[in-house]
Amino acid sequence: MAREYKIEDYRNFGIMAHIDAGKTTTTERILYYTGKSHKIGEVHDGAATMDWMEQEQERGITITSAATTTYWKGRDGKTRRFNIIDTPGHVDFTIEVERSLRVLDGAIALLDANAGVEPQTETVWRQAEKYNVPRMIFCNKMDKTGADFYRSVEMIKTRLGATAVVMQLPIGAETEFKGVVDLIEMNALIWRDESLGAQWDVVEIPEDMKAKAEEYREKLIETVVEIDEAAMEAYLEGNMPDNDQIRALVRRGTIDVKFHPMFCGTAFKNKGVQPLLDAVVDYLPSPLDIPAIKGIDVKTEAEIERHPDDSEPLSMLAFKIMNDPFVGSLTFARIYSGKLEKGASVMNTVKDKRERVGRMLQMHSNSREDIEEAFAGDIVALAGLKETTTGDTLCDPLKPVILERMEFPEPVIQIAIEPKTKGDQEKMGLALNRLAAEDPSFRVKTDQESGQTIIAGMGELHLDIIVDRMRREFKVEATVGAPQVAYRETITKKHEEDYTHKKQSGGTGQFARVKIVFEPNPEGDDFKFESKIVGGAVPKEYIPGVQKGIESVLSSGPLAGFPMLGVKATLIDGAYHDVDSSVLAFEIASRACFREAAKKSGAQLLEPMMKVEVVTPEDYVGDVIGDLNSRRGQIQGQESRGIAVVINANVPLANMFKYVDNLRSMSQGRAQYTMTFDHYAPVPSNVATEIQAKYSGQK
Repeated sequence: MAREYKIEDYRNFGIMAHIDAGKTTTTERILYYTGKSHKIGEVHDGAATMDWMEQEQERGITITSAATTTYWKGRDGKTRRFNIIDTPGHVDFTIEVERSLRVLDGAIALLDANAGVEPQTETVWRQAEKYNVPRMIFCNKMDKTGADFYRSVEMIKTRLGATAVVMQLPIGAETEFKGVVDLIEMNALIWRDESLGAQWDVVEIPEDMKAKAEEYREKLIETVVEIDEAAMEAYLEGNMPDNDQIRALVRRGTIDVKFHPMFCGTAFKNKGVQPLLDAVVDYLPSPLDIPAIKGIDVKTEAEIERHPDDSEPLSMLAFKIMNDPFVGSLTFARIYSGKLEKGASVMNTVKDKRERVGRMLQMHSNSREDIEEAFAGDIVALAGLKETTTGDTLCDPLKPVILERMEFPEPVIQIAIEPKTKGDQEKMGLALNRLAAEDPSFRVKTDQESGQTIIAGMGELHLDIIVDRMRREFKVEATVGAPQVAYRETITKKHEEDYTHKKQSGGTGQFARVKIVFEPNPEGDDFKFESKIVGGAVPKEYIPGVQKGIESVLSSGPLAGFPMLGVKATLIDGAYHDVDSSVLAFEIASRACFREAAKKSGAQLLEPMMKVEVVTPEDYVGDVIGDLNSRRGQIQGQESRGIAVVINANVPLANMFKYVDNLRSMSQGRAQYTMTFDHYAPVPSNVATEIQAKYSGQK
């Protein structure tokens, strides 16, 4: 079977946004206009095609990113293939956004025209910056009360530090929103209400908007000519670029992430979606337009590139595992190079295991079609893989490569969970392990002392949904304890410790002496180990044992047994015995050495601090600030947003549980908040004493 669409006609993109900016609705409209959905599903009535897990339909938020393949005929009459990834906008699911961005070539950032740039918009934008993903911006909900396109443009500059290139101006706003002015063609598009947005009229720009349209077209041209010397010179000499040149420059600047073309509309009212699809074709990259993916050649350990070419060896990245009610476990993968046939044997280079591809599926939201072959640039779902987890590389067994790994954040909240009946114990273990395989930001462990099962995740909603899925998908009823904070410990002082481990009571003895300087790691929260041994005081082969010994006890600090952050250890001296020394002896010595030193290095308890943003009507500002202060919050600032006030604060996670209920009652349900993990900070001594007393008794 030959490739149906050329790789330059592929667009792999995602839609990223703050919760409630209308992301699922926009995706729905795209599927409707590209012919994939027959009935427009509304999130309001729980019928959206992309939100196919039961919890998503009930809560009206998108939890798992579903991948959908669809097709669009561009302005030139040529059909392109779109692979769309729907991503969640709730902060507890940022891991989903991050791993989607990892495998995409471009993205559409959605804004709510009333709220503009919201906290979660900033979070997903920063994640997209990290992977250098080209982005366009769609200012959605132009029909909403308080919609303000121009304020959103300004917020992109002030809040995101990004340059938006305005491509369209809205005609009317709120209930009067009718259509848009196209600043390249310099005409107006007015949608016909009765045709579900499928038809519109191209008319002259309204008289009262002509001056504004000229002004914004001028700004558009000034911004885009800056990226090309020849275009800049011609422009300065008074030669305006023609429309095709403008589009080519916008495309180049977007792909190089110099700026972001900005469009507007209302997906819910079916206005503005088709020009956005044309813009995906015109301005977002194909797999050929972005840098080739880098990896490590397993045989030579050299860095190599894999190009989006069917004739290169197969390489792909597994970016999501999902449990499918009909097929079992599905692994979503992006093929970067080569091609894949059903039944093929592939190598998982991270696990060093071979896998066989049982079935290969092309996904459309929640329906699927079996395919025999897939090519570079495709996003496919594979059934039958046993060992593969998120972030693994799958490739040609004869040309093994490890593609760049994904990084996953550490969980900040944990709860104890137990099954309601003894009979469910085994089922619960199985269910939790299956869910943890799907979601790397969710962890399961057993508390050694109490024997309790502990689950950890990115927030209360995250863990709620895990427990909910366990009940629905695995039929396991469970009771859940009170949430606990993932505290950490660190050291604050430099301390030198000399420790000798000696065991010489008959038989083979053990001997190792280490002298180690422990101090706070100036470079951050990670553990750093250095050896400054000269003259062979500790032979080279034993030094990894010293590092391993320290690492093995970092998981339990001296104060209350929490994992330790930000420790630097430097081995400066030691001694060994020709017969009795071994790697194990040095491991034991360094372990004991650190345990001793940790007590003398000014151990300190750390807690996760959350960045909290509350949007509240002015009447409740005093109450909200007073309440945040009472939660040990530090107010960072406040600003007006329309008639509402936005309050920014840093608050310890420990004091934020059930905050949503308090905020609702305080503001009669009118205020909202979002919270993202910011950093770890020292716990005040009076609070630290309480925490130590509570947890030391448990350890």
